[in-house]
Amino acid sequence: MNGFNTFEKQDKVLIGMSGGVDSSVAVHILQEQGFAVQGAVIRFSPAHEGAVAAARESAEALHIPLHVLDAEQAFETHVVQPFCESYCAGRTPNPCIMCNPLVKFRLLADKADELGCAYIASGHYARIDVGADGIHRVAVPASAARDQSYMLYRLPQDILRKLVLPLGEFEKDTIREMARDLHLACADAPDSMEICFIPDGDYSAFIRARGFTPKSGRFLAPDGSDLGPHAGVDHYTVGQRKGLGIAAGRPLFVKAILPDGNIQLAETGQEYNTQIRLTRMATPDGGPLAAGDYLVKIRSAARPAPCRYDGCGYVTFPQPVRAPAPGQSAVFYKDGLVCGGGVIDEALCNRHIIKTAPRSKWREPGSGAAD
Repeated sequence: MNGFNTFEKQDKVLIGMSGGVDSSVAVHILQEQGFAVQGAVIRFSPAHEGAVAAARESAEALHIPLHVLDAEQAFETHVVQPFCESYCAGRTPNPCIMCNPLVKFRLLADKADELGCAYIASGHYARIDVGADGIHRVAVPASAARDQSYMLYRLPQDILRKLVLPLGEFEKDTIREMARDLHLACADAPDSMEICFIPDGDYSAFIRARGFTPKSGRFLAPDGSDLGPHAGVDHYTVGQRKGLGIAAGRPLFVKAILPDGNIQLAETGQEYNTQIRLTRMATPDGGPLAAGDYLVKIRSAARPAPCRYDGCGYVTFPQPVRAPAPGQSAVFYKDGLVCGGGVIDEALCNRHIIKTAPRSKWREPGSGAAD
């Protein structure tokens, strides 16, 4: 696997910074590799002023220039509006996946060109592989626990050719140790767990404050009976069990959010599916994803599951998968490389599983051990 580990001295790189430990230490690693590093922090929304200040502090400590890029309008158009619309339609979008190709990395690439930087970089835990066909592909990192390759599957070739991912060979604990050695203020800062433009995690309040009116409806029991009204589709996602606000006397899960706004509930074991249908497919080279057998992740934290893709948007699982959520992405892997992916439009072929479905074994490229 070809990584970006050796470059001639003083190649220029522009790295996206958030002021967090990952992007800050990535700057140091690039400096150690001989790059002339410049930083860029993107002001996506008013909620990002803290990130701008933190990035300034890190850039000063690392002795690099920092550029502040404004992306509020593009972020609103390509990320925030679609996010709100999707939630109001009962879907569960992943805004980072849409931001990366349409806003974040596009803005970095444009600024890099303006500054004469040959490369761009980020603090994602992933790697870049250059195949025998000359195609650049995202690859899984050395750290299975921190794998962020899923988030980068929609990046096009013109971005991938310029992209350096210096954290792909490291574990998070090592990165924190390096930050402490460098006396960076962010060394022990907690990882961000929420969507960056909704720091308090209250998606419903954010959506409704912007004038959106999510669908209302009723909870439907597994047998179809009416269990009463729900609080609005923006409060729920497929697979959710907690916070439903109903007392059924047994655990119930959100099986599906229906087009009319009603929410179909399921008992334990009924939330599994053997087929999904995808839309908005993307591949590293921009062509169609070939039919065949792959491993696929149906959410960022999911273990990859064996599947067969038919070449026309349908994915079939030999072992049922739990709660594929419309709006999330399904990302395909082969030999540790991201082959492409698409947005889940519909979950099909329900199955009742009494026991938890067996987990697939995800093998790191070049290793013989499963995690």
